[in-house]
Amino acid sequence: LQIVESGGGLVQPGGSLRLSCALSGGTLDRYAIGWFRQAPGKEREGILCANSKDGSTKSTDSVKGRFTISRNRAKNTVYLQMNSLKPEDPAVYYCAAEPDADECVIGPGIPLVKYDYWGQGTAVPSTS
Repeated sequence: LQIVESGGGLVQPGGSLRLSCALSGGTLDRYAIGWFRQAPGKEREGILCANSKDGSTKSTDSVKGRFTISRNRAKNTVYLQMNSLKPEDPAVYYCAAEPDADECVIGPGIPLVKYDYWGQGTAVPSTS
């Protein structure tokens, strides 16, 4: 499985941005998908995930109500819609996949190694 993220760029606080995560070499229905981010000097953190079968999602408190995850099965692509961006949101955003996982897990305490496949990341730089 290969994962390619795209869509990163500069955005002002309060703005919106949509990131894409395109999968190749495997179908979306087989993978739970997680979105992660890593800000400079900080550890990588998971923020949202989507279940493999029904696409239902989970999010962490840091992005709840502002970020959403969605899937386009025809395009084998997952999206991260980021709204009401805050100064603490700039980071490199990563998409990752866990095979054969009906239910996704995300958040503090969930080891990154639970996700087997990772993209190279797409940067959402700070404007400050």
